[in-house]
Amino acid sequence: MTSLLFQLVSVFLLLLAPLLTSCQQLLQPVDCSAIYQQNRTKPSGVYTIYPAGKSSAVKVYFGVLVNPPSRPPQVFQRRMDGTTGFGNPTGEYWLGLDNIYHLSNNRKSELLVNMEDFQGKKVFARYSSFSVGAAGGGFVLSVSGFINGGAGDSLSYHNRMKFSTFDKDQDTWPWNCATSFLGAFWYNSCNYANPNGVYRSGTNSTFSAVGVKWQTWKGRDYSLKSISMKIRPVL
Repeated sequence: MTSLLFQLVSVFLLLLAPLLTSCQQLLQPVDCSAIYQQNRTKPSGVYTIYPAGKSSAVKVYFGVLVNPPSRPPQVFQRRMDGTTGFGNPTGEYWLGLDNIYHLSNNRKSELLVNMEDFQGKKVFARYSSFSVGAAGGGFVLSVSGFINGGAGDSLSYHNRMKFSTFDKDQDTWPWNCATSFLGAFWYNSCNYANPNGVYRSGTNSTFSAVGVKWQTWKGRDYSLKSISMKIRPVL
């Protein structure tokens, strides 16, 4: 009798496990794609995700794509008006390197970079493969598979680079690219792209190349009106 009861309990737990996993994913989605898969009628807006488990809750913005509907890309970086800080999911935003690492390593991901100039022209660059390495290795950028949406390829130059900041110089330049160009990024020696640079209005060469830059589109000294970097799982 005890053996039969044990077998019945074991079968019940096996049947229950997928349901519990599904509920966990619904309550603590790892990314915006998980939210979309659970409910495809969700509108664009701010949602909470858990890139590294239940203790890693963070608010993010995703916009639902229509005509036809598809998995929403998730914003991890945005510049749009020069407001201070990067903590507003609907404004200027930076998700954080640890979270980007977890999102891009959960599964194969692609990157979409949207940008706009001060004349209202919009272009994009897309990369079919994107990931960021772990903190111990310096958050190394891996990006490939460029698809041109009018912006040109300013990011491949930064491929395989560690992330540099004012207080952690990990670029290949003799000096600190982050300090010299007033930003933080996967600098090489130094940059073709500087999306976290100083927010300025269009062409300004007073202090060269310190603006929100995508060099293959607008050149070295043009600071963009807006730029956003978005990640999406590749199925």
